[in-house]
Amino acid sequence: MGLEIDFDDYVLTCVFSRALQEIEAGQASATEATGLSRAELRDILTRSFHAKLIDAFFPEEASDPELGTEEELLRDLLLSHARPNDPFSARFAKIIARRALRDDHLWQDLGLFDRAELGRLFAMHFPTLAAGNTNNMRWKKYLYRKLCEAEGFSLCAAPSCQECSDFNACFGPETDEARR
Repeated sequence: MGLEIDFDDYVLTCVFSRALQEIEAGQASATEATGLSRAELRDILTRSFHAKLIDAFFPEEASDPELGTEEELLRDLLLSHARPNDPFSARFAKIIARRALRDDHLWQDLGLFDRAELGRLFAMHFPTLAAGNTNNMRWKKYLYRKLCEAEGFSLCAAPSCQECSDFNACFGPETDEARR
């Protein structure tokens, strides 16, 4: 019997690891760190994880996360591209929208090992969105670009990406180390 872990469970493990760091540092509650409601968080934890992890996430009564406008827009964008009728895709939309508000690369905000894992997550749960990122733009930049396009705005002053002085900020390699 192998020790293979389901990719969704792996991603959740990474996210929960980052969330626990924020909880222990007093920076966020479990719901604030994940963007999931108490019920959703408890459901995931009881289905896939050891009971001790539940205690770590719920040391006190935490309320469901409040959504700001930016997070709500990101969540709606992701949900509009989520696999239909897939509760995991919907939950990942909430998690990604919340974690995208952090300061690092999105793959780091999620606690993933590298950017390729984030690409796999998008391809699995948000296939139409992933298919649109044809030039391999950094995911956080890509999400915000999609939001701006939906509102009729452009993030860029240059007529094309190749002519932009910030090209490497959007398309350059993301070589920072994973936070473990």
